[in-house]
Amino acid sequence: MAYLAALKESHFKPNLYRLSSPFSFGTHSFFCSSATSEVESSKIDLHAGADEPSFSSNQTADSFSRNTRAAAAIPSRQTEGKRQKSPEKIEDLVCRMMASRAWTTRLQNSIRNLVPSFDHELVYNVLHSAKSSEHALQFFRWVERSGLFQHNKETHVKIIEILGRASKLNHARCILLDMPKKGLEWDEDLWVLLIDSYGKAGIVQESVKLFQKMEEHGVERTLKSYDALFKVIMRRGRYMMAKRYYNKMLNDGIEPTRHTFNVLIWGFFLSEKVETANRFFEDMKSRGITPDVVTYNTLINGYCRIKNMEEAERYFVEMKGRNIEPTIVSYTTLIKGYVSAERVDDALRLLEEMKGFGIKPNAITYSTLLPGLCDSNKMSEARKILKEMMDKYIAPKDSSIFMRLISGHCKVGDLDAASDVFKTMIRLSVPTEAGHYSVLIENCCNAGQYDRAVKLLDKLIEKDIISRPQSTLHMEASAYNPLIEYLCSNGQTAKAETLLRQLMKLGVQDPIALNNLIRGHAKEGTPEPAFELLKIMVRRNILSEKSSHESLVQCYLEKNETADAKAALDSMIENGYLPDSSMFRTVIDSLFKDGRVQTASRVMKTMLEKGVKDHEDLIAEIVEGLLLRGHVEEALGRIELIMHSGISLDYDSLLSILCEKGKTISAMKLLDFGMERDFMIDVSSYEKVLDALLSAGKTLNAYSILCKFMEKGGVKDWKCCKDLINSLNQEGNTKQADILSRMIMGKSAQAGGKKGKKKSAVAH
Repeated sequence: MAYLAALKESHFKPNLYRLSSPFSFGTHSFFCSSATSEVESSKIDLHAGADEPSFSSNQTADSFSRNTRAAAAIPSRQTEGKRQKSPEKIEDLVCRMMASRAWTTRLQNSIRNLVPSFDHELVYNVLHSAKSSEHALQFFRWVERSGLFQHNKETHVKIIEILGRASKLNHARCILLDMPKKGLEWDEDLWVLLIDSYGKAGIVQESVKLFQKMEEHGVERTLKSYDALFKVIMRRGRYMMAKRYYNKMLNDGIEPTRHTFNVLIWGFFLSEKVETANRFFEDMKSRGITPDVVTYNTLINGYCRIKNMEEAERYFVEMKGRNIEPTIVSYTTLIKGYVSAERVDDALRLLEEMKGFGIKPNAITYSTLLPGLCDSNKMSEARKILKEMMDKYIAPKDSSIFMRLISGHCKVGDLDAASDVFKTMIRLSVPTEAGHYSVLIENCCNAGQYDRAVKLLDKLIEKDIISRPQSTLHMEASAYNPLIEYLCSNGQTAKAETLLRQLMKLGVQDPIALNNLIRGHAKEGTPEPAFELLKIMVRRNILSEKSSHESLVQCYLEKNETADAKAALDSMIENGYLPDSSMFRTVIDSLFKDGRVQTASRVMKTMLEKGVKDHEDLIAEIVEGLLLRGHVEEALGRIELIMHSGISLDYDSLLSILCEKGKTISAMKLLDFGMERDFMIDVSSYEKVLDALLSAGKTLNAYSILCKFMEKGGVKDWKCCKDLINSLNQEGNTKQADILSRMIMGKSAQAGGKKGKKKSAVAH
């Protein structure tokens, strides 16, 4: 702690006494520019040693004192040849502690242990250097309530100024009104400061109330108070109130000055009360107050606002006639008026005139003129001025002018000049944004200069400009959609997807771009990323196109990835698109040839349910394949659907093939299914099935089929009937053999006359 006290004596105070003390100014001089500059100078000097090691949030003041004493004990030979850093000032440490820790009793104790004594300079500088208004207010109240320091006028002025900037006006008002309780007298400056703060916050009525309270509390109101009030109420367009208080000021015997008239004239023009402004200007001259350059600039600006350029020019000439030299503000204001009145040629003339008088245009001058040149399509002049700005390294205040320039050059078809704007931005250290590139890319695409557009895209991706969080200008769909379409059509879909992925991070969900990407990937034979994009579209309810689904299905088929082709086809149907007949056939045929008969069967089922009834040959192959593979129940279900769709199958051929392949159970079930539904089946097919069952030793199955056939009125002269009866007897199925014999013998007379080919009745 002793070290810190020595530090305060030896380091902190010597730095301060070299500065003009911020407390030495009088009551009226506090608000003048010299006082402000002194405070700013002290602010800069007070932060000179901020590069020393800082407190951690858990360090106490005692541990810091021990560390600093240990550092002081290091032999000087260890630092020989090295530049020693200045120790950090106590007020900076206090401010940093308040910024990094919550305002608690523990923090207050740490500050109390750190600071040997709370003198005027320390308290003022802590308030001045506080990181936030909240920290300053807490410190202000704490040192007073703890009895560590008694505030004076200067610290009250400082805290009211800080709270006013932060719009914490109720706190500032309470502090001001409590000053007499602390034995401090009010002066006009404190009230003016608070009146101005309320005005900047837009609370005019409170400013007026404070002005009125000054008289109630015995605070003398001078011209300074009236000027502050005029500025507040005129800023909000209360011109009638301003006139009333102006008359009151005159009744109080307070004479207006040039500054008073300048504020009032400015306010009247702001409210478009031109005649009133002129009357006050004449009143100003009648009182023997000579207008200055600010007065004429105010008049010129007022007439420019209402686009009365003749009057603005008249006052400009009158000002020069009074030997008042126009300033850069005068010329810039008049140039702005010409631009707003669409008299760009006059604005250019005035620019050359001011250069001729040795007045150098600044960033505001150029920024005022350039939009007018762009709107008037005078892009060659705009290009010259931009080059002049680049040569002088003058960056415009509003960077949106670069967007106007790029758009203007593109509008007249000068893409090279638009590209030069980017070079100027880089030269002037103005960050380029995606929106700037967007305009140029769009126009390059419109002009067919796709290679140039792709190079611009490469810069966007390389520098990660699109996803910059501070960007305010983003790519438009009119720029990225033509470029993405071109890339997808020319084998650069991956680059196009990189672009769109960055845009999607910003919330872009463009269906046109996504569909182009899907088609592009499919065209290049990379269906996986295409299908992933399609899934994203489904999840986010983004509308897909039929052609995108078709291209994806076709891509999978070309790569012989039939299962994925089927999944893509299902997705197409789920999204409400009906594949055409040829696509159904292609997918079904590919699945069937790939050995995926059941999958092919499911696609066929979907096709039939959607009303597509073509490809009877392929349908028959699917049914046959299901039966041959033993998927009988599925096959019979498909046959039922086929029958309801009005498509006929050659059941005789199916039964024949099944019997030849030894698929007797499948043949029996198909025949049984046909008999139940009275399909047209030839008698020879019955006999083939019965022969196959008998040959396979499935006598009971043959018996069952023969009985059902006979009940339907079928013939009983099957040549193998006796063999079946003998087989039933040999296997011990004597009852079935006896029933079959009785059925044959009981109707032999009816069956004797029937020969040749017989067919069962058809009932659909």
